[in-house]
Amino acid sequence: MTVGPTGGRYIDVCNGDADGLCAVLQWRLQTPAPATLVTGLKRDIALLDRVQAGPGDEVLVCDVSLQRNRAALLRLLAAGARVRYFDHHAPPDVPDHPNLETHIDLDSQTCTSLLMDRHLGGAHRSWALVGAYGDNLTGVADTLAVQTGMNTEERDRLRMLGEAINYNAYGEEESDVFIAPARLYETLLRYRDPLDLLQHESIAQQLDALRRDDLRRAADLPPHWQNNHASATLLPDAGWSRRVIGCLANELARAEPEQAHAVLKAVRGDAYVVSVRAPLSAAGGARELCRRFGGAGRAGAAGIDRLPAQDLDDFLEAFGATRWGVSAREAGVDRASDTP
Repeated sequence: MTVGPTGGRYIDVCNGDADGLCAVLQWRLQTPAPATLVTGLKRDIALLDRVQAGPGDEVLVCDVSLQRNRAALLRLLAAGARVRYFDHHAPPDVPDHPNLETHIDLDSQTCTSLLMDRHLGGAHRSWALVGAYGDNLTGVADTLAVQTGMNTEERDRLRMLGEAINYNAYGEEESDVFIAPARLYETLLRYRDPLDLLQHESIAQQLDALRRDDLRRAADLPPHWQNNHASATLLPDAGWSRRVIGCLANELARAEPEQAHAVLKAVRGDAYVVSVRAPLSAAGGARELCRRFGGAGRAGAAGIDRLPAQDLDDFLEAFGATRWGVSAREAGVDRASDTP
């Protein structure tokens, strides 16, 4: 770990997608420090298990489920570390500890990058927009960008960058993606303005070209299942499908905002990885659906790391019957029963 000027260490922990990386990036642009980054692919969630910290150490956590990391968080706090936690996933009871500062908001129209933007007073708004675009909050990001004075071309470029960064986070192993998220972050951190990055670096254009190629492959696949309100697409187990599953779900949600979408990818061992998007017009219900099958996530976007093949029909039946836009309480689901 990196030692700071006061003797303590700075450790930044985040999901390796656009939202997580851009949240940490805003913090480090505002509060420069020789920090060590702990991150991984999209489904690398239990990241605090990798962190050892104690008195004098400062740990920043962004876009990582508190539920999945609660035990490790309590361990760090007991060891004397100071922790700042920014997130928009449903947590269990948040620990009450003098060394813990939390910024958690479950609104379906926000993300961790926007929470960081709010905390920093818009100091690095362009990077917050990149994170929001990458998290499929296009409408929210567009509105905020217009208020900031950005023109259409600038918004489109930030959206391309956000979607490219997000695409790069999906894979089962780092060999599936174009560049490890930690290495990508090193490039992003060189630029206070993402538009400058787009002018001087080719990484976003490379990722965007790969993303579009993977999406073209997915476009050839017909829906595996559908009704009047939802559709499910089944992907084979291949390098391109491991990368494209998340951005395909987002693309389908934007193309048909009145429908719910599930993208399932076969995995070794007779099971599926699942990404679920509630209709953009009724962003609720995805988290509750995925919980029933051992998954987790947010109201509008959630997932299941491993759905046994024998449960596929049950999942599709539940998916088709879901009341989208309904809160957990209305659906009769106890938030306290949340499982990863």
